[in-house]
Amino acid sequence: MSDSPVRILHVANSLGLGGTEKVLQLFVTNLDKTRFLPAVYSPKDGERGPQIRSMGIDTFIGSELLDVLIRFQPHIVHIHRAGWTEPELLKPMKRSGTPVVVETNVFGRHDPSQSAAIIDRTLFVSSFCMDRFARTTGISPESPRYSVLYNPVDTDFFKTMTRTDRDFSKPVAGRISRADPGKWSRLALDILPILARDIPDFKYHVIGGTPEAHDFVHAHGLNQTVVFHDPVATDKDIATFLDEVSVLAHANDTGESFGLVIAEAMACGLPVVTHPCEGLKDNAQLELVDHQITGLIANTTEEYAGAMKYLFSHPEEARRMGQAGRDKSARLYRAQTVTRKLESIYNELLDLKGIII
Repeated sequence: MSDSPVRILHVANSLGLGGTEKVLQLFVTNLDKTRFLPAVYSPKDGERGPQIRSMGIDTFIGSELLDVLIRFQPHIVHIHRAGWTEPELLKPMKRSGTPVVVETNVFGRHDPSQSAAIIDRTLFVSSFCMDRFARTTGISPESPRYSVLYNPVDTDFFKTMTRTDRDFSKPVAGRISRADPGKWSRLALDILPILARDIPDFKYHVIGGTPEAHDFVHAHGLNQTVVFHDPVATDKDIATFLDEVSVLAHANDTGESFGLVIAEAMACGLPVVTHPCEGLKDNAQLELVDHQITGLIANTTEEYAGAMKYLFSHPEEARRMGQAGRDKSARLYRAQTVTRKLESIYNELLDLKGIII
């Protein structure tokens, strides 16, 4: 093997603040630069673009993907996508003769198109996604074609940036999401009158409040209880926000294919309250949150409000769950560890194809 680095082009549809883009950013910044030379392609720039470039990583924005492939000549292309059919994304790789193609399949969906035949490895972001893929397609997700690789989280940073002397008896909950109705559940609102009634000094800090959430708070006279915050762009901002709350209140009727915010809250030492989703909706939040170990799982509004009240009134239990969550996130989601696993996958695929660099 030569000393030349393996050229890897990470591809996403945008470089905004979404979780998909954040995962891409964590991977490219944590790759071993003595062995790998990463670059990024996206049709659209966004908030993550300058952050990636500040780390000395090239980004190709707005160009034709085929032109970038010919120019950069990657040994590996790593696509970050939902999983459904996107021929315009895959065909350029076939035309350019890309040696190895890897996809992070964010939602565990099946792409039956001929274009998808170019993919050498599908990475599911949770065991839930891989299991649902098998149930709904009848395809056995066996190695080396399929495997699970959890999303990376900068657990070291969150541990350093958040307090160890948190007062878990302080009745303050936090919620982070995009201001998208699809990221919400009525549970996140219906619990509020109950908690405001039973805990007079209860506070609820929200990033990503939707118009419905603002209207609900106003209609129920909860303006002194709920504090809406602007979106945040960095892990430092997230850590600062989470450092002021005692529990992460997660509620999303669509569910999570992984649950990056949950994993980040766990890395900060917070217990998490969440709920299951019905049918074949995303349910990886139950893979991250172990009931009564790293948080609590509730099925109804009353159960959810009761879980919050239990944590506030049992601060040592909340601390124990928070520490268990911090330990789990460091063990399973630590960015450096997950990226080393990704590097092993890259090397395995190069070896399987007999590609010597």
